[in-house]
Amino acid sequence: MRYLEAGGARVSVIGLGTWQFGSAEWGYGSGYASGVAGDIVRRALDLGINLVDTAEIYGFGRSERIVGEATRGRRNDVFLATKLFPVGLPQMVRWRARASARRLGVDHVDLYQQHWASPLFPPGATMPRFRKLIEEGLVDHAGVSNHSLLQWQACDAALGGPVLSNQVRFSLVSREPDREIVPWAQRNGRIVIAYSPLGQGLLSGKYQASAPSNFRRFRSDFSAAGRVRREPLVAALRDIAVHHRATAAQVALAWLVNKPNVVAIPGASSVKQLEENAAAADLGLGDDEVQRLDSLSA
Repeated sequence: MRYLEAGGARVSVIGLGTWQFGSAEWGYGSGYASGVAGDIVRRALDLGINLVDTAEIYGFGRSERIVGEATRGRRNDVFLATKLFPVGLPQMVRWRARASARRLGVDHVDLYQQHWASPLFPPGATMPRFRKLIEEGLVDHAGVSNHSLLQWQACDAALGGPVLSNQVRFSLVSREPDREIVPWAQRNGRIVIAYSPLGQGLLSGKYQASAPSNFRRFRSDFSAAGRVRREPLVAALRDIAVHHRATAAQVALAWLVNKPNVVAIPGASSVKQLEENAAAADLGLGDDEVQRLDSLSA
């Protein structure tokens, strides 16, 4: 496993996203939450994946509990990231951070992120409270999620120190962070955490013939027209994958994590998929392959 070091943090370039843990909308069933999810986390740690990302809103706390149970006794092996959903008064930040830590079974959270920019309260109302969490030792690093570059910079100023990371939708079918957010992170020693790095499965090629059966089928990318539009890109991923004895999904992940200051947090429906995701960390792409993917995804 490769690691990225920035701002005093050391995180695996392939992490683990846990939105699906305890969340009914993915359709994985109760057996997944009570058994498979924990197996996935433990195997991730065995493979050197240390970045495990969750949120208080995932399964309304259940994801944090699953992660906490699976990482019990292995605190030194994991970089725990969770998120504050921006509903409620800024005065609630401290007790909500403590509630997340309790569900995770830890005395401190490595990365505490504001999940979205608040529609009601500016960074000046929330980021000083994040700063107090850091000063108290409850949080090691502050981060944001789903923030534009200007919003990220505003949080930076309000915190009075570096907001380490911005977690954004980023993949070959969601290229917006490449324009401003990634270059700024690279210049300033910050981290971009790419969620939905496989376009929620689109880039795996598994859904070219038919859309997935869960909520993803309502996304425009999974419509018949959307799948036809992305066929050249998926075909290129498959072609490059054959050359590397890899999968299309691994190539799509490698395209992301070979960018400086970018890490990816794909989810996993099984231990096997987790192992395949982890292997993408060591997959190197040629400049011509990157250019080919860039041209087809622009």
